[in-house]
Amino acid sequence: MGLNQSVPKITAQDRAILDLKLQRDKLKQYQRKIQVILDQEYEIAKSYLAAGDRDRATIALRRRKYQQSLLLKTDGQLENLEQLVSTIEFSLVEISVLHGLKQGNEVLKEIHREMSVESVEKLMGETQEAREYQLEIGNLLANQLSVDDEEAVQEELRQLQVQSTRPELHAELPSVPAEQPVTTETQETPAKEARERVPVPG
Repeated sequence: MGLNQSVPKITAQDRAILDLKLQRDKLKQYQRKIQVILDQEYEIAKSYLAAGDRDRATIALRRRKYQQSLLLKTDGQLENLEQLVSTIEFSLVEISVLHGLKQGNEVLKEIHREMSVESVEKLMGETQEAREYQLEIGNLLANQLSVDDEEAVQEELRQLQVQSTRPELHAELPSVPAEQPVTTETQETPAKEARERVPVPG
């Protein structure tokens, strides 16, 4: 068992997508942090207002408003990153599809080269020559045979054709008897022979 397994190659596109996703995750963490600050500033403003300190409550709300503007900016940046990642990934899919189409076109071109008009015509010509050669040999053999031999060949050919079309009739049947069967009556012998009576002395 070998321990050296094939490790997938990391391309520059893979690294770029990974970096973008890491930046996206950092932005999401930053958004969560800002949301916590917003909640804290709101509670601080409430507590100052309850204590009658309107100025500090106002300052807390201004800080909260500033954090809200940062949150809106991070939303826009996050949306841009998401679109950029999706665009790059879709572009990689398109490249893969185009590469597959290119390979498919090369295969089709190779097939067309192998099956060109000249190749087909050459193949048909060779087939026709083979047929003519076979017919010529058949005619030569037919000229060497007598009429009776030729008739025997034709008869054998006919029998082969019949056998090939009706294979179920190949089984051998029993021959028909030439004479009428004769029935003979057999006399039945008694199962028990008559016993001779012997006089019993008185």
